[in-house]
Amino acid sequence: MNNVNKTLYIPLYGKAFVSQKGIILHDPKAEEIWRAEGFPLKGKARSKWLAYYMGMRSAVFDQWVQEQLALNPTAAVLHIGCGMDSRVLRVGTGEHHWYDIDFPEVIQERKRYYQEEPGYQMLSADVRTDGWIAQIPRHQTAIVVMEGVSMYMQLEELCRLLQTIQTHFDHVSLLMDCYTVFAAKATKYKNPINEVGVTNVYGIDNPMVLTDQTGLAFVKQHEMTPGHLIDELTGLERTVFRNLYAGKAAEKLYRMYEYQTAK
Repeated sequence: MNNVNKTLYIPLYGKAFVSQKGIILHDPKAEEIWRAEGFPLKGKARSKWLAYYMGMRSAVFDQWVQEQLALNPTAAVLHIGCGMDSRVLRVGTGEHHWYDIDFPEVIQERKRYYQEEPGYQMLSADVRTDGWIAQIPRHQTAIVVMEGVSMYMQLEELCRLLQTIQTHFDHVSLLMDCYTVFAAKATKYKNPINEVGVTNVYGIDNPMVLTDQTGLAFVKQHEMTPGHLIDELTGLERTVFRNLYAGKAAEKLYRMYEYQTAK
């Protein structure tokens, strides 16, 4: 895998870590894959604080997807940049058709642990290129998840991707996380992804920069470290995380934006 693809092991470790502790996220598949892969993370990439953050971020995405599935009973789900994530197992597909999408080398690795079945497909694609979306039928509604993806795409690439999705479906609901501009600049000096050799990332401060070129309307900003998840930590760890890694401290570095097709 290239260095960007190797970043998938950072959230995988975080989800396995919190799942083993029985807090924030129940993810036995992450535990299984982490035990089997044994990828050599080091330094900040193995920080327990980052692991808690990764678990909380995924839990917020999971809850949003569950809400969207209930609101849109016939929608297709596009999990772009799925990595080794088991959201399809944690949330379940119901009657929906779910597509996990990532680079060919990632999907090849993923197929060692996941099996396709009716209603669930894994698609090999570089979503920055044209034509990949032709693999997916034109459904009326799409629920799109982009967790840990946008920061590796230039603004023009990200807008082109969102425009491609928007024009393929009648209605799109999208949740994505991103770095702030400050966080992207600081990455050169201090970021866990440096541990796997990644230094070129991009940030977004104003969610409206994506609306004009994509046909999507900004809905709201989500809290990435909600209080009820912080409360699953105990004692001093809960206090330290709340004061140093959540709230305004987190918002200075990371944002989570929701969009939908403009009415």
